[in-house]
Order: sequence, then structure tokens, then C-alpha cells
Amino acid sequence: MKREELIELINRNPVFHLATIEEGEPRVRGMLVYRADDRGILFHTGAMKDVHRQMTVNSAVELCFHDWQANIQVRVRGKAKLVDDQALKEEIVNSPGREFLKPWIEASGYSLMSVFRVEGCQALAWTMESNFAPKEWITL
Repeated sequence: MKREELIELINRNPVFHLATIEEGEPRVRGMLVYRADDRGILFHTGAMKDVHRQMTVNSAVELCFHDWQANIQVRVRGKAKLVDDQALKEEIVNSPGREFLKPWIEASGYSLMSVFRVEGCQALAWTMESNFAPKEWITL
């Protein structure tokens, strides 16, 4: 797959699994991507959550996306960087599909919202047909 196709697949399939490291042990959870583009992959979480702390201590992460219709899995590895951008936080909260954030932000404020951008991304597409082929990492 080409770089542009991978970015499109990620944006079409926003649910992903995020792997972080805590005290040398892996931690994995489901997340929701906000946007993937030339600058990286954006997502958000709560500043009080373990995942926030894990990424600030060790920025190495891996994300796993799955396009169920095409039966393609995409793994992306990179470094999670905390993005301190109030306008971006407001954009996210007011975007379609993020209505669930509004009551939380109204009650607690934007300071409890963390936005991360995964940068330096290397992606690997996998299918049953390519299962035994050599790995071809693509820079996003």
C-alpha cells in the first residue's frame, strides 16, 4: 500500500488499539483517532488517565487499525507527542462524533483533555495474502 492509501484507511477506520509501555510491560486499549495527515496521527484522552502518564514517561507507541471490509490490518509505530493547542481541543470537542466530550468538558474544563500526535510514523499493512511476505515498513 502507498502512504496516501494508508492515511486514508486510518481516517476511514478511526477505532484502533494503542500499545504503550508501563514499567517494562505492555498496555493495550481501544482508542478513537481524530485525524491522520502528513503531520501524524491525532487522538485524545484524559490527562488523569494511565495512558496519558504512560505516553509522557515513554513516548514509544504502536497503533493497530483494522479495515474489516478489506481485511487489512495496519500497524503504526512512532512517538507520541503531547500537543498543547487550545484551538485544536475546541475543534475536537465540537466536531461531529465527539458529542460525548461536551458534558465532560463543561463539567471539568479543557485542562483535563490531552491531545497527542504520533510522529515519525512507520506503518506496516498486513493481509492474509501477505502473511509470509517480507515486512515493508512505509513512512507516513
